[in-house]
Amino acid sequence: MRGKRTLTLTVAVVATTLAAATACAGPEEESPGTADTGMAEPAGDVALATADSDLGEIVVDGEGMTVYYFTNDEPGSGESSCTGECLAMWPPVHADSEEPEVEGVTAEVGTITGTDGELQVTVDDRPVYLYAGDSEPGDVTGQGVNDVWWVVAPDGAEITEVPTPGLGDDGGGY
Repeated sequence: MRGKRTLTLTVAVVATTLAAATACAGPEEESPGTADTGMAEPAGDVALATADSDLGEIVVDGEGMTVYYFTNDEPGSGESSCTGECLAMWPPVHADSEEPEVEGVTAEVGTITGTDGELQVTVDDRPVYLYAGDSEPGDVTGQGVNDVWWVVAPDGAEITEVPTPGLGDDGGGY
């Protein structure tokens, strides 16, 4: 019986030591083989930031997701042309205030009341959107869809380069 208690006590001490070491460790380091997208995580609670992508430096939301323009939107109109089913594929970039915080974006940034009733971020007086087909930071799969959806550059320009043949053919529409 004594041997069983010693083993149980030893296991408990080792488990406690490992738990304490893990709790005191610094931030987790990337393990070998983990994919690195090269995307910088925006700091704090910014609505927009910039990141490097296959298209060069682009505008991303606070989660690092690519931001797009819809060419059917009229700059300065204060309205979004993306309504109904369009919003399911192209959700607006929302803001917590009328003066959203940005990091690295040199274009004029503001807001409008989006078609969903919430504050929608604008870049150079144009509403901006995310693409439901982008699954992780760095994705630019909405680039050039139907020749009306374009990634936004930090200076507010449309990036119209399509990096890979076939992008824009996925039926993301509108």
